[in-house]
Amino acid sequence: MRNNNSSESIDFSHMHLVSPLITPSRVPSTPVPVTLSTTGEEARKREMQRQHLPELPQVTCLARARIPTTHGADIFLHIYENNVDNKEHLAIVFGEDIRSRSLFKHRPHESQQDRMTRGAYIGRLFPGRTVADEDNEGNKLEFEENGDLKIDYKTTYSTADPAIVRIHSECYTGETAWSARCDCGEQLDEAGRIMGEAGHGCIVYLRQEGRGIGLGEKLKAYNLQDLGADTVQANLMLRHPADARLFSLATAILVDLGLEDIKLLTNNPDKIAAVEGRERQVRVTERVPMVPLGWSKGGKGIKLKEIEGYLSTKIERMGHLLEKPIHT
Repeated sequence: MRNNNSSESIDFSHMHLVSPLITPSRVPSTPVPVTLSTTGEEARKREMQRQHLPELPQVTCLARARIPTTHGADIFLHIYENNVDNKEHLAIVFGEDIRSRSLFKHRPHESQQDRMTRGAYIGRLFPGRTVADEDNEGNKLEFEENGDLKIDYKTTYSTADPAIVRIHSECYTGETAWSARCDCGEQLDEAGRIMGEAGHGCIVYLRQEGRGIGLGEKLKAYNLQDLGADTVQANLMLRHPADARLFSLATAILVDLGLEDIKLLTNNPDKIAAVEGRERQVRVTERVPMVPLGWSKGGKGIKLKEIEGYLSTKIERMGHLLEKPIHT
């Protein structure tokens, strides 16, 4: 094996691969096939089919709470359970008019205190408040006989532009460990800034670390990247798809929040189709690009070689809609 600091490509031929079906190229930038008989385009189609379940997952919002932020904008953090995995996924909501159907539904034998405790209230909480369904300005929530919140989501949101939405997958390394191997932390911060300024929007935060392969496997992939593989090659060498996430969870959460027409913050065209669902339960009316801060004019984002390689792989191997700046 060549020295780790060498600029030459690394010879993978002597390495014992996790999957015997995958043989990485001697040149890391050359695409690695998913299997010996599957093309890259076929692999992408197969992944898209896997990302759509036959039916939307069942999701229930367990609680929400107001979170004052360091940027000055309040958010309402929603936590969801579902029938697909054992993870609690999140919705970070900007604005008080976005309400969860499952959270606000009346439940048998619950008190007004119970409703306030789990966040099913109108307006703002304050010391001494005793009623969840009416605020101190006289605004009331109305309910159907079955306990559902009486609200015409289409009418409510048709008077304004579709909400800005970001589907964001958990990234411990990029959001907590200051990693420069990806731009996930930067994208999360930028989405929050945009929605905070607009005062309206939602970040669906999926607990799908490492594009769905988990943190442990992600760290193994990092080691393979240091040996010369790119992010796609590393996943394939570990017998994982390039993207193992399940976006129908996000679709179900958006439907629960009444966000059925959205502006989607993304550079990933596959994510648009995945989030819309098999029956287009959600409609993306506009794609809002996310330009890396280091690539924007006068930008002060991360400009290290690792993140440059990561972004290049997204463009060249995963079809992301980004243009490299001339100076890179």
